[in-house]
Amino acid sequence: MKKKCFILSFLLLSNYIFAQQPSHPFPQHVKYSAGTIKPNHITQLQLDKAAENFYTQWKARFIKTTPGKAEDYIWFEGKDGKQCVSEGQGYGMVIVALMAGYDPSAKNIYDNLYRYYKAHPSNRGTHLMDWAQNVNDKDMDKTSATDGDMDIAYSLLLADKQWSSAGAINYLQQAKSMIADIMQYEINHQTWSVLISNGIEDESKDYTDTRSSDFMPANFKAFALATHDSRWNKVIDKGYQLFHLMQDEYSPDAGLVPDFIVHINKKPQPAHPHYLESAYDGYYNYNACRVPWRIATDYLLTGDVRSKAFVQRINHWIRETTDNNTYNLSAGYTLAGNDIKGRYFEALSFITPFAVSAMVDKNNQQWLNHVWGYSMQFKMKDFDYYDNTIKLLNMIIISGNYWSPEKL
Repeated sequence: MKKKCFILSFLLLSNYIFAQQPSHPFPQHVKYSAGTIKPNHITQLQLDKAAENFYTQWKARFIKTTPGKAEDYIWFEGKDGKQCVSEGQGYGMVIVALMAGYDPSAKNIYDNLYRYYKAHPSNRGTHLMDWAQNVNDKDMDKTSATDGDMDIAYSLLLADKQWSSAGAINYLQQAKSMIADIMQYEINHQTWSVLISNGIEDESKDYTDTRSSDFMPANFKAFALATHDSRWNKVIDKGYQLFHLMQDEYSPDAGLVPDFIVHINKKPQPAHPHYLESAYDGYYNYNACRVPWRIATDYLLTGDVRSKAFVQRINHWIRETTDNNTYNLSAGYTLAGNDIKGRYFEALSFITPFAVSAMVDKNNQQWLNHVWGYSMQFKMKDFDYYDNTIKLLNMIIISGNYWSPEKL
């Protein structure tokens, strides 16, 4: 009897250990689309080590555990009374899934991040996340933030490929359920544009508006393949049409898009000042700064020529306006390509996405090398959650270690 118990315990332990092992451990050295580049002034090992070291620092600072619960969250540092926002939770879940292998505790952390997300559902769509929790771990208003949901869903697809869905959490089924809710509650089925939140309904005045950085074509392609829902192709096609229109009409020299775009059903245009967040809602500001990374990633993973055409206009402008000198980068621009007055300081959330966009063409090689080197000199302690987390995500991409769950 004792022997049987020992064998059973051994088998259970073996299964547990096996389930913790990632199928795609970091580093992956993904073969991106033909003609794309990585920094070539340092070795692949140095690129990998830089990402690993920054992840270790980021994890120690930003992953927190809810007292008394097996729930982890990405710390928003208490700004504006917030403990966590779904945007950060999505970033964190993608990062941890990709860093599995380097981080032996990645699966446990990911599952805890998942449980926190599930503990804070929004009010419409049971698989969407409330956009923010306060420092007392209470939901702020029960509506969602679309970008957070889309990254959480993408991370679940990564988790399925990384650890399989045969364990306690069926990652794939959860991903499909979440993607269905995103399509139902966070996509405008008239314009096929991305809504800012599930709190916006078809009679809302902002039903035909969008946040530019919520257009994530690489995510959408993964959603379409995972769910066999061809409507995601409409979202991708309409999004690219909108972005190219905004470049042509409002930023022909710089190729930029604003934080928010309004009246998509009639005449799309940049949002007016204080539309939602600041006087710069119609500028290339703290939301749109993510666009070069989001769009370029589509080219890296899928080779979509629309992606390259879009970001190459930005690449040409930013190299010209800075004279290829990274020290001339600013934290925000008008759509004409001029610095926002008073924004002459370093912001990693603006800097590192320019490195991702540079990767689409070999003619950007020296610029890519410069931006990588420039961003590596900054210390984590000097920047906040937003800058550091975007930097880490972009480092994973630039080092060649970002992958699509549907191309494996």
